[in-house]
Amino acid sequence: MKSLKALTFHQHLLPTALFATLIALSAPVCAADTSVAIPEDTSTKVTTPTITPEDWAIHGQLTNITQHHPSFSAPYSGQQSLTALSRTEETTDMTLFLGKRLWKDGEIWINAEVDQGHGFNDTQGLAGFSNGGAYKLGANQPYLRFPRLFFHQNISLSGEATTVEANANQLASIVSANNIAITVGKFAVTDVFDTNSYAHDPRADFMNWSALDGGTYDYAADPWGFTWGGAIEWTQDWWTVRAGFFQLSPVPNGKITRIHFGGNATNIELEERHTLWGHPGKLKLLAWVNQGNMGSYADAIALSQQTNTTPDVSLVRRASSRPGIVLNAEQELAANMGAFLRLSANRGDKETYEFTDINQSLSTGLMIKGNAWHRDDDNIGIAFIENRLSSDARAYFAAGGLGLLIGDGRLNYAPEKISEIYYAWHLHPAITLSIDYQHITHPAYNKDRGPVSIFGTRIHASF
Repeated sequence: MKSLKALTFHQHLLPTALFATLIALSAPVCAADTSVAIPEDTSTKVTTPTITPEDWAIHGQLTNITQHHPSFSAPYSGQQSLTALSRTEETTDMTLFLGKRLWKDGEIWINAEVDQGHGFNDTQGLAGFSNGGAYKLGANQPYLRFPRLFFHQNISLSGEATTVEANANQLASIVSANNIAITVGKFAVTDVFDTNSYAHDPRADFMNWSALDGGTYDYAADPWGFTWGGAIEWTQDWWTVRAGFFQLSPVPNGKITRIHFGGNATNIELEERHTLWGHPGKLKLLAWVNQGNMGSYADAIALSQQTNTTPDVSLVRRASSRPGIVLNAEQELAANMGAFLRLSANRGDKETYEFTDINQSLSTGLMIKGNAWHRDDDNIGIAFIENRLSSDARAYFAAGGLGLLIGDGRLNYAPEKISEIYYAWHLHPAITLSIDYQHITHPAYNKDRGPVSIFGTRIHASF
């Protein structure tokens, strides 16, 4: 039986249907791909300038993700456990992307977005959460946000002229292969850092959070995944170096209501591009450090033992730092097949600040295009993920502590293991229907609960 939240959504199908109809009618002349990322580098673009630079652009997208899990075994549940009874939830987001060129290679973008819906259990109960379209704050009724407002400047240096394709948050333009790119404003840190061609876009490829990004990458973000800051990228021949400085939430996972860099995150990423067996690939190494008021798991346990209470990291927060790294690889294996791999870790002695409760993570998988079965625009993806906790975090959750997403009240620890497979079927140049299945063993690292099967559908439309 569908949840009340899922049923409420159908009251709002009319504007959704109208928007999808508009997309279908306009798609033959203005269809775009599904990526909304801020451009990261242009050195691998087509080297013959064949486009006319845009002075302005309007793009739009609509995505609905509906997920269901049957009942599963759970002898006990805590405040932030995945509900053991059968459950269906959905999320919908509708975005308008508006861009304007201000001067040569300088552009400004604003995104207006309407969101509605919830992840399972208000986006709690899994460290590798199942729905990449779910935010940490949901609502039954649609609500308006402005997730991005940023300025992007490209500075050409040398090399062949290359084309930047028209896309959401990216004006069509011609720049040099060697260049410097600057992005300043409000956007997602992952628009620029830890990108991957095969596993990064919940509207187009995988849905699980720890497949889309490095599972331990505790990047600066409000509950919707956006923040204020800036990034600079220097692309030269076969390499790019990028650095960014961003605002942390005032408290872990808190809303950002003003610009203030008292709590901040520094990110540095090195990227190399290569050709292997005649196919292109990339290897990236990302290092980051968060600085702000955060609680130590050991301090929280010590205080709880003194007061005979449940440990709570919010009671022991103080100024400190928390670093981490992500190794991110992508490799085309054939004209219709590519592979990805991410290895990531963070210092697991303190609470997670923004993303999710993971201290070590491995994710890997394949994306295969549908050429072999004469569906060139379709693709299938397969991913395998293993997430782990540090010893300090295990002790904290075993004693009943709560994290950002997990907390069963006790913990019989084992790594959280996730398998995901999806098929994306292009019904129309602007409309894609995906089916998705995830199997999660030891949800929230707990051998006493699960396994969980999650079935999902995704409808995505864009213009």
